[in-house]
Amino acid sequence: MTGPKGGYYKAELGEPHKFDPAFRGPVHNRGCTDVLCCVIFVIVILGYIALGTVAWMHGDPRKVVYPTDSYGEFCGQQGNPNANKTILFYFNILQCANPAVLINLQCPTTQLCVSKCPDRFATYIDMQYSYRRNKSYWEYYKQFCKAGFNNPDKPVDQVLRDEDCPSMIVPSRPFLQRCFPDFITRNGTLTVANKTSFKDGNGKTRSVADLRDAANGITSLLDAKEVGTKIFEDYASSWFWILIGLVISMLVSLLFILLLRFTAGVLFWLVIFGVIAAVGYGIWHCYWEYSSLRGKPDSDVTISDIGFQTDFRVYLQLSQTWLIFMISLAVIEGVIILVLIFLRNRVRIAIALLKEGSKAIGCIMSTLFYPIITFLLLALCIAYWAVTAVFLASSVDAVYKVMSTLPGCKYTNLTCDPKTFGQSNVTKLCPGSHCTFAFYGGESWYHRYIFAFQLCNLFVFLWLANFTIALGQCTLAGAFASYYWALRKPADIPPFPLASSFGRALKYHTGSIAFGALILSVVQFIRIILEYLDHKLKGAHNTFARFLLCCLKCCFWCLEHFIKFMNRNAYIMMAVYGKNFCVSARDAFFLLMRNVMRVAVLDKVTDFLLFLGKLLISGSVGALAFFFFTRRIPVIQERVPSLNYYWVPLLTVIFGSYMIAHGFFNVYAMCVDTLFLCFCEDLERNDGSPSKPYYMPPGLHRILKKEDGAGKKYAVS
Repeated sequence: MTGPKGGYYKAELGEPHKFDPAFRGPVHNRGCTDVLCCVIFVIVILGYIALGTVAWMHGDPRKVVYPTDSYGEFCGQQGNPNANKTILFYFNILQCANPAVLINLQCPTTQLCVSKCPDRFATYIDMQYSYRRNKSYWEYYKQFCKAGFNNPDKPVDQVLRDEDCPSMIVPSRPFLQRCFPDFITRNGTLTVANKTSFKDGNGKTRSVADLRDAANGITSLLDAKEVGTKIFEDYASSWFWILIGLVISMLVSLLFILLLRFTAGVLFWLVIFGVIAAVGYGIWHCYWEYSSLRGKPDSDVTISDIGFQTDFRVYLQLSQTWLIFMISLAVIEGVIILVLIFLRNRVRIAIALLKEGSKAIGCIMSTLFYPIITFLLLALCIAYWAVTAVFLASSVDAVYKVMSTLPGCKYTNLTCDPKTFGQSNVTKLCPGSHCTFAFYGGESWYHRYIFAFQLCNLFVFLWLANFTIALGQCTLAGAFASYYWALRKPADIPPFPLASSFGRALKYHTGSIAFGALILSVVQFIRIILEYLDHKLKGAHNTFARFLLCCLKCCFWCLEHFIKFMNRNAYIMMAVYGKNFCVSARDAFFLLMRNVMRVAVLDKVTDFLLFLGKLLISGSVGALAFFFFTRRIPVIQERVPSLNYYWVPLLTVIFGSYMIAHGFFNVYAMCVDTLFLCFCEDLERNDGSPSKPYYMPPGLHRILKKEDGAGKKYAVS
């Protein structure tokens, strides 16, 4: 079947839209689409609000921030008996599996608030023996026993049964207001108070390695705390200069986009060669550092030999570090040069498309500031998700159960309240029974489903975040489509195109946008589960399971990126024609397939050019920040704050600059994608005759027709 002027298409790739003389861009007389999904989306949001409300009623975030004893009292809180006891002590830390369990208050052992951590090894048995000679032993040991217990002569088995005192104490130091073993590595051997073994109070000798296994990762966490404190100090002293750097990057990004309108070709070629030159300089500098360090002593030590260091300047003294930098930059340089050599003609076309995009943005300048709305909505979603997750995590309570030595006691293993247990009938019917701490959690329906609620919280967050991003894409697509389908630009562009597009998207297409976001969220949720399973199977030796999991992760990664690509183009078609999500996705797919060669090359070349722009902006601002924070600018050398790690504000400025440039350039990318899809529609609808004129700008038409004249067909034949 013969296609539009200049090409062909096959029927199985979908029928192109026929010429409609009444068509003047985005359809205004449209109806609501995917209403069912809209209703479900609203119900889910209401349910999400209800979940947050229930979590707020049951949870207490102070349990995550501040330690809580087995009676539910906060350590160090004014107005209770623990006002002067700010640290949490674990009766038997050996029962704790890892630090995450400890920090989240899930360690299955009695926990007490104390004023200080133990500073010596001791067992209850040794204390009883020494107490007969010196009363001070008991005075020291009893501060780690339950409040009110003052009977050092009580038999050991009864003390341990009633959990009056711990069977042992080990030298500890406070971390996150909790007592953790005071590990010290001496000559490569892990020790606690210069000992490698200790008595556990139950007649066994245990190794310090058992404590290490129970508190796995505590040593690295202690180092992380030290690093974290220094990083916080650096942020406190350099936040003003970081803010200045981010403002500079915003102004440079805005200026860059404004300049594109007039000098797109020259500017992008300057960007391309600027990046090549900058990467080339980086290669030379890395080689110079590598050559300088090769002859120095201790510079040939490998990174793996020195391991993790809190002072990252140590790595810059190694020749291997600069060799890795040099090889990485050389690979990047080679990729850039190869792309330019083999796709130089497509680069010219992509630059022309970007130039037209800059004209569209120049006519609708408000689109540059729309990412602020997206950012605020995403920040709201993230904040609600994080707060709900914290409240859900802190909804657990200490559960106590009746423990009795009488085999016929009917109250055994039933829940109890330790505060009122002494006045209950249980102590009379079952003499010798005790209300003992069992675990953290709860036995109500709410506590049984906390994990499921956390999964729901995560999934709805993904849905809302993807909906927010999709709403921005649909809004921008509608605004830029209004520009393209204006026959006389800018005279025929409707007033307030961005606000009108935003209103249309919310009023008519909330359901369709939610439907596309839902599909993407399901795939992302599955990917998160796969990542969790991969983390759990890291220590497993089942090679086939690891291989299968790796394949699944790869497949779902590809699926996620394909869905993102299709959703983006479906929202463009939806913004133009006002159809539902499935029809818009189908039309976009067939339209792209009929122009598959242009899509495959131009889309990636455009992304590549925009990436180079982001790289140049973040790199130039980062270079300025590097010279500033390392005191290499003599004029303002005295105003540089004193820092522990200069890379903290430096990386913050580089990352922040990239994200700011990414926000501006995302608008640009959406503009180019919309113009390209509208261009393909324009070619299929019209033929350039007076009765069916092209809507594309003459410059874009001239360049793309020149491409066709060179034998580069734009359609599938």
